Amino acid sequence: MARPPVVPSEEKVRIVLSVLAGEVTVAEAARRAKVSEQSVGNWKRQFLEGGRSGIVAGKSKPSSREQQLEAEVADLTQALGEAHLEARVWKKSAEGHLGPSRTSR
Repeated sequence: MARPPVVPSEEKVRIVLSVLAGEVTVAEAARRAKVSEQSVGNWKRQFLEGGRSGIVAGKSKPSSREQQLEAEVADLTQALGEAHLEARVWKKSAEGHLGPSRTSR
């Protein structure tokens, strides 16, 4: 059994939009793209679900990827702050050991 052709995502979107606009039927779109009707149906379902989640999420709630990146930025910012403080402590410590003794004056 031959593998179905690989259809680029841009072409899938064009096909789905044509079906949604009523320009072609699912069967006709599948025949033209040389894929199964089930494939076109799946693309249509995925397209509509993606749009639905975008509308539901809206601008009020960041995506899970955005939340993950924000958490990573917070962790890195904290680590940078800790490293900065540690470097300052080391510098102060080194100055105290390398400079003249305060008790020898």
